[in-house]
Amino acid sequence: MLLSDSPPSILHPVFNAAQPFPPLPDINKDSIRTQVFTHRSYYGRPNHVFEDQPQDPSPDNEKYEHLGDTVLGLVVTELLLEMYPNLRVGPSTKIRALVVGNSTLADVSRMYDLPRRLRLHPAQAITLRASVNIQADVFESYVGGLYLEQDLPGVQPWLKALFTPYATEAYKRVREQHRLPPIPTTALVALDSVLSSPPPSPPHPRPCTTSTTIGHLALFNQQLQKANRIVEWIYADGTGEGTKTTPIWLVRCEVDGEIYGRGQGGTKKAARNEAAKEGLKKMGIEV
Repeated sequence: MLLSDSPPSILHPVFNAAQPFPPLPDINKDSIRTQVFTHRSYYGRPNHVFEDQPQDPSPDNEKYEHLGDTVLGLVVTELLLEMYPNLRVGPSTKIRALVVGNSTLADVSRMYDLPRRLRLHPAQAITLRASVNIQADVFESYVGGLYLEQDLPGVQPWLKALFTPYATEAYKRVREQHRLPPIPTTALVALDSVLSSPPPSPPHPRPCTTSTTIGHLALFNQQLQKANRIVEWIYADGTGEGTKTTPIWLVRCEVDGEIYGRGQGGTKKAARNEAAKEGLKKMGIEV
């Protein structure tokens, strides 16, 4: 049994006949495979070197590890987009952090028995091989080496099959953190159906019902604050030209007593924004 210096991952997906644990793809090139499993302690080269000499590149796996980390991030991010297309970026980032965190990667690495294949300095071998960070690193290194040899098509199918169950578990946990109810079983069945079929075309976004934006108003106010000038918004009596249910507001903008613009809109803010457009032009700001 390979011991670890850190608690195991909090993610415990179930692999079974319907969802088997995928086999480890082979790296065919001997030189890449050897370097994937070579820890920097094996040769004892100095750490604080800016760049290797062309005739003497570093033979350890740190570059592969760095590459593998990037590939993992890409594949898992795309996987989450496929599995949960409506997930916002914040929760998605939390889920990805659980899936590609060192504890999870170390568990996966041990299941593939990668740490035992590491080439380490004999005096440090026991300690390093038991380190969760080293176990995770060698998995990333393997991903990087496989990508270098076979490109994304050789890596992506394996990683998606491997991490789909982890992503499902992480999604459940992050939902709980957000105090959301558990996913109904019917929704999980529907998710499996979605993952097994081509993604549908995204719906067309609904057009905005208002033709104006409020960005001009924010910029106008910002410019006035910088210049320490006083603005006054003067509305017409009543609701303007509209009705009680659909008013049209009329406003005049005065800066230090001088008229800078006029506007109208379905809300007071929209009317101020139209007046702000004229004000910005008067200030020589074209947007």
